Amino acid sequence: MTNKRVLVKFSGEALAGEAGHGIDTQILKYIANEIKTLVNAGVEVGIVIGGGNIIRGVTAAEDGIIKRTSGDYMGMLATVINGVAMQEACEHAGLQVRMQTAIKMEQIAEPYINRKAVRHLEKGRVVIFAAGTGNPFFTTDTAATLRAVEIGAEVIIKATKVDGVYDKDPAKYDDAVKLSEITYDEALKDDIKVMDDTSIALAKDNKLPIIVCDMSVKDNLLDIVNGNMDNCSIVK
Repeated sequence: MTNKRVLVKFSGEALAGEAGHGIDTQILKYIANEIKTLVNAGVEVGIVIGGGNIIRGVTAAEDGIIKRTSGDYMGMLATVINGVAMQEACEHAGLQVRMQTAIKMEQIAEPYINRKAVRHLEKGRVVIFAAGTGNPFFTTDTAATLRAVEIGAEVIIKATKVDGVYDKDPAKYDDAVKLSEITYDEALKDDIKVMDDTSIALAKDNKLPIIVCDMSVKDNLLDIVNGNMDNCSIVK
């Protein structure tokens, strides 16, 4: 096995399914089973989920009625809602799960404590990191990279709706070319939207590989941790 500890980043929109908003419980069930294959293989798994299926801070603040800081805090709370849903789905699949939040809300989850998170992982528990970094103006991509670095993950896997990184949007351009491997600098220089620039720069500084894959391909996460990169792209 190539990777013993990983952090998987899911977008909030990925949970919405065809509806485009809210939470599709069938997708939750599918993701939980994919995570279970990793745990059963002996992989320690951290998870970060966005909140875009409920609200995005930037979008909420566009017309000026809601301040950007308030919009971002609303987005952080959205990630907690998604985190609770994911925790329930994973526990229903038979996994032991702990959720930690960057904003204290003890009735719902543990506060984020790095040493405690690592201990949970060592005991085979899945750890869900919610509420972003706890600070406005930082995306959940950045939160995912930050948590991955803090827990000592060997790789961050961004599970998306496409099978890797392309030179342009494959949904809009038929001639889009898949890039199986690119450098951090290429991703930053060419403005290829793998993750936001802050998260890529943080990954670069800490030599943390970013793998982009299609979450809808069954067992893709397990293939990746076992070194099979056929259905993904890697930034390193």
